[in-house]
Amino acid sequence: MKRPTLEAVAARAGVSRATVSRVVNGLSTVAPHIRETVLHAIDELGYVPNSAARSLVTQRTDSIALVVSEPPTRVFSEDPLFSTVIRSASVELEAADKQVVLMLASSARSHARVERYIAGGHVDGAMLISMHGADPLPAALARLRVPVVSYGRPAVPVDIPYVDNDNVGGAEAAVRRLVELGRSRIATIAGPQDMIGGQDRLAGYRNVLRDSDRRSIVAVGDFTRESGAVAMRQLLRDDPGLDAVFVANDLMAVGALQSLRQAGRRVPDDVAVVGFDDIEAAKYTDPPLTTIRHPITEQAAAMVTLLLTHLEGTPTPPVILPTELILRESA
Repeated sequence: MKRPTLEAVAARAGVSRATVSRVVNGLSTVAPHIRETVLHAIDELGYVPNSAARSLVTQRTDSIALVVSEPPTRVFSEDPLFSTVIRSASVELEAADKQVVLMLASSARSHARVERYIAGGHVDGAMLISMHGADPLPAALARLRVPVVSYGRPAVPVDIPYVDNDNVGGAEAAVRRLVELGRSRIATIAGPQDMIGGQDRLAGYRNVLRDSDRRSIVAVGDFTRESGAVAMRQLLRDDPGLDAVFVANDLMAVGALQSLRQAGRRVPDDVAVVGFDDIEAAKYTDPPLTTIRHPITEQAAAMVTLLLTHLEGTPTPPVILPTELILRESA
C-alpha cells in the first residue's frame, strides 16, 4: 500500500499543496476552517509528514541530544541516577513532541563524534549530563551557538544555562545532623573532585566542621559502590576512632555500610552514616540509610523546560532546586 502524499491530502481537502504544507508545518497563515478541513483529510488518509522535508521549512529537527559523559558500563549498570534522568527527560520531551537522541561521550574520540553530529544540524539542542573536569563539549557547543543546557553546574567557565540542586546546603544539613547527634570525629567519603557535585558536597562538609571546631577526615571515591567500600576501609585505617561519616552519594554509602559491617562496626551505634541522593535502595539498606533527598526527576524535568525555553530564544538563568534531609535508622 502506497504511503499517502501531500498531494493526496490536498486533493481530499480541496486546497492547494502549499496550504497543506503550511498546516503540516504549524504556520499560522491558514484560516481556522481551512485548517480543520486539512487536518480532517490528514486523519482520514493517515498521512504522516516527511520529517526531512518538514525540517527544511521549519529549520527544526524536533530532536534533542541527551549527552552523557560516562562509559556505557556506568550508565547502564548499577547507578540509578542515569536511568532516572534519561527516563524523566524522555517523558518530558515526548510530551513536547520531541525525539530523544541518546549519546555517550566518555572519551576524546566520542566527544569529537558528538560535536560533529550536533554541528551537522541533526538536533535542535542538547542536554549535557555528568560532565567531568575540562569537558570540551560545553564550550564547543557554545561556540556553535547550539541551544544547550547542563544537568549540574559546569566545571568549566562557560555561559550555558544549567539546573542543579543545592549540593552545598544538602551536605551541610547532612553533617549538621551528625553534629547534633554528638558525633565528634566525622569523616566524609567525597565524590570525584573533577565534578562540581563532588566539590560542592565536600565544601558543605567542611563548612560545618569548621563552624563546629572539628577536623576534616577525608577519603575520595568516584560515586560507585565499590569506591565507597574502599574509601571506608581507608578511613578506618587512617582514624579507627571515627564515629560518623557523611558519604557524598548513596551508592558509595552502600559500599561504606558493607565495609563497616565487615570491620565489626555497628551502625549507628559505633558509626553513624548519612548519604546523599535518596535512591530507592536507601530504604532497604541495613540499617535503612539517612540521606539527603536530591530531586532527580524534578531536576531532569526542569532541564527540559529550560532547554525548550532556550530554543525559543528566551533568556534562561540557572535553576537551583532545594534538597531535604530524610531521617532513617543509620543516623
